[in-house]
Amino acid sequence: MRNLLLAASVLGFLGVAAGAFGAHGLKSRLSQEMLEIFDTGVRYHLLHVLAVLASAWVLDRLQQPSALWAGWLFVAGILIFSGSLYMLSLTGTRWLGAVTPVGGVAFLAGWLCLAWAALR
Repeated sequence: MRNLLLAASVLGFLGVAAGAFGAHGLKSRLSQEMLEIFDTGVRYHLLHVLAVLASAWVLDRLQQPSALWAGWLFVAGILIFSGSLYMLSLTGTRWLGAVTPVGGVAFLAGWLCLAWAALR
């Protein structure tokens, strides 16, 4: 649980920093399309930081291993999904868009694991 809380804290800090960077530092440097891609990364990043926190809470309360899996799947999803969108928007490298769905699958699997923890 402590490692998930640490991961959520670091990722939360980075998510807020990325949002501020996108809003203030990239507005004049990226096209509207690339800014929207960056913003999507930030949105999913910060939303799933809350999911990591929820997973840590469920793990502490229910002691369900699937909550631990959920938390780390959410972390992986943030790194892969949001990370690939950040890199795509900053570099314009289109093949990174092919990596993004892997992060989306990690998010989906994390939500299923969290549901499984609640059912058990």
